[in-house]
Amino acid sequence: MLVDLGLVEQRYKAVSEVLVDGATVTEVARRLGVSRQTVHTWLHRYGNGGMTDLADRSSRPARCPHQTPAELEVAVITMRRAHPAWGPRRVMVELDRAGVDPVPSRSTIYRILVRNGLIDPQRRRRRREDYRRWERSRSMELWQMDVMGRVKLTDGTELSVVTGIDDHSRFCVSAMLVPRATARPVCAALVAAMRAHGVPDSILTDNGKVFTGRFGLAKTEVLFDRICRENGVRHLLTAPYSPTTTGKVERLHKTMRAEFFTSTVCATIEELQAALDAWVLHYNTERPHQGIGDVAPAQRFALAQAGPPEVVTAHSVTKGLPARLAPAVPPATRVVDRNGGISLARHRYAVGTWLAGERVDVVCGDDLLEIFHRGVLIVSHVARHEAGARIVKRKPVNPPPRRRIRLRRGDTTPSVTRLVEASGSVSFAGASYKVGREYARRSVQVGVVDGRVEITLDGFTIRTHPILHDRAKEHGALANPTGRPRRPKPAA
Repeated sequence: MLVDLGLVEQRYKAVSEVLVDGATVTEVARRLGVSRQTVHTWLHRYGNGGMTDLADRSSRPARCPHQTPAELEVAVITMRRAHPAWGPRRVMVELDRAGVDPVPSRSTIYRILVRNGLIDPQRRRRRREDYRRWERSRSMELWQMDVMGRVKLTDGTELSVVTGIDDHSRFCVSAMLVPRATARPVCAALVAAMRAHGVPDSILTDNGKVFTGRFGLAKTEVLFDRICRENGVRHLLTAPYSPTTTGKVERLHKTMRAEFFTSTVCATIEELQAALDAWVLHYNTERPHQGIGDVAPAQRFALAQAGPPEVVTAHSVTKGLPARLAPAVPPATRVVDRNGGISLARHRYAVGTWLAGERVDVVCGDDLLEIFHRGVLIVSHVARHEAGARIVKRKPVNPPPRRRIRLRRGDTTPSVTRLVEASGSVSFAGASYKVGREYARRSVQVGVVDGRVEITLDGFTIRTHPILHDRAKEHGALANPTGRPRRPKPAA
């Protein structure tokens, strides 16, 4: 009959064999498959506490000499409760400023906050090393501007904030409250920022109507573009649906909401603006910024060249001073290949396959290379070629033969109507011609004028291409001037 002995009973039997039966420790250890030291430990524990001490003890150490002192843990908890928006790293910086020695690590502060229920433990999606941050090499080289909405007064009146930040120093150059973010208040905020801090080399914005009119039907110059042009400021635009391009000003919005607007509510716009100005002063001069090595943005921004700014303002905003002309660097032009890349100074740079066949402008700065398409910033890269390298496009020694069509001057064909596909292309005589995704699902007119395929919309030419189709197939395309006939849907 098998008897299942418990752990304590087995150890007690081993101790009895040594103490009562006179067996040696070596024999008992060999039979049980344990070390001699383990049997001696059982004998020592039985002699001190009896049979109850033969049970397993906790592996927790009796003392932890490197444990965080209770006073320091209380200081961390108090600081977090006073400032709910501060994370472990900000708490670590503030403890260092307060003269705490030694300063606990970020992971130690994180565990203290989790242990006391002040933050919820969340798994980090990506490591910090996976993010690649880009910034300009000096202050006043680029500003990022945007509009933040959903700011309310005590009576529920909704306001907007015209914000601006210096790309290199993270210095907040604009934080103006406006009742409505229309063209005139936004431009007034721009003028006020340039008069207070100087005229930057470039300004980066999204494609909002208050910032640019390049994507409207009329394609007119809006007030914001006019102020930038008259002051010699290069106005850069982000690619459509790319909010990360203006990530620095978007991050400013998140900080502003968490540290100011969630706890500050005023009755009038004047009171809220005064409180916001005080917070911006603290943000620029005292608050450590993690993106620039935990220093205040004013320390970096102070390296910008000083001097009285000369700002030109449009007459619809206010009268201004003479224009300041900034030297413009001529960009290099490249054609995106079918793989979505370009070559510059014997180096490859990715642009995007959706721009294959399109011309782009390449602007080389200090260790930064920017690629624009029709005035819109598409992508930025770290310049891999050496400074001063030739970036002009060289002609091939033996260019491949191209098919030439001999046409007399004024050779034209009747235009036909085609519907732009979702990819931004139209089909004509068996060939595909690029129009642009902004014209998707719209009807355009396609014809051959002076040996080139011309695409027009409402009487305006929007794109021309060299002839890619077989001229013998044009009669078939012209037979359907309104496009391919649509099949009627069968009745249900």
